[in-house]
Amino acid sequence: MHTKTNRVYTLQKPMTDHQVLEKASEILATKYFRDSAFTNAQATIDFLSYKLGKFDNEVFAIMLLDTQNQLLEYRELFYGTVDSASVYPREVVKAVMAANASAVIFAHNHPSGIAEPSEADKRITVRLKQALALIDVRVLDHIVVGKNSVSFAERGLI
Repeated sequence: MHTKTNRVYTLQKPMTDHQVLEKASEILATKYFRDSAFTNAQATIDFLSYKLGKFDNEVFAIMLLDTQNQLLEYRELFYGTVDSASVYPREVVKAVMAANASAVIFAHNHPSGIAEPSEADKRITVRLKQALALIDVRVLDHIVVGKNSVSFAERGLI
């Protein structure tokens, strides 16, 4: 006896570029969530490139880490214009305290694709580092995401 099976097929729409990048960043976050891989600049750059590379405006984000440099939370804190974003140390400290983080990695994108840190990028990094030093939180890096992302730590700027 032959039985005919009724199968229902659903059509899935192709994923958008944004959805693909978001899924890639989720995979990386899951892979490294309970690993100390975020002490590796390239793993961090890969993760942040998927997270921040999709924006047309500048976005400042923070990776909140525990005492073992494991990711507690990734948070986009400030959204700006095509060439700048205002960053407020008070809000950064509040986010760090809320997550009970022991260390942080800052990141922001340069929508132009040119990831060379500006003087303003360097100044805000110093200000944030000073503010977080008051509450014993280490700043491990500041990544500028662009076509060739830049690590402040690799350049000796942290």
